[in-house]
Amino acid sequence: MRVAGRWTYLYRAVDQHGQVIDVLVSQRRDGAAARAFFTRALTHGRLPVEVTTDRAPVYPRVIEELVLAARHVLEQDANNPVGADHCRLKARRRPMRGLKTLRSLRTVAAGHAFVQNLRRGHYEITVDTPVHDRIRSAFTNLAICP
Repeated sequence: MRVAGRWTYLYRAVDQHGQVIDVLVSQRRDGAAARAFFTRALTHGRLPVEVTTDRAPVYPRVIEELVLAARHVLEQDANNPVGADHCRLKARRRPMRGLKTLRSLRTVAAGHAFVQNLRRGHYEITVDTPVHDRIRSAFTNLAICP
């Protein structure tokens, strides 16, 4: 993604059910950024059995270092669900005419992930609500909370 005309990288952790677990924005796509992302993502729940990534050369070393028991999947179409979800974020960003700061990209990406998780019924607040009413119902209930 571009922020103020410069390339930035958006890391997203998605579980097997499609729930966005964590989002990280970085100016570089190197070992330090990948290590920071995996460290943060691994604090949210159980260790994964399988980690699917693209073919960036830094991932195998970081995964071996942080998640020894996980199988690393590099197959060509294995990360399509993550990419498809990422397209919805890009479509949301287009009418905004781009982003100017990393902070704004972090905020938009985290908010987008939260709304996607609400829409898919990953939170208890929207489990019993029909799909087309989940967002409205969740924000109504969140507004009532003290």
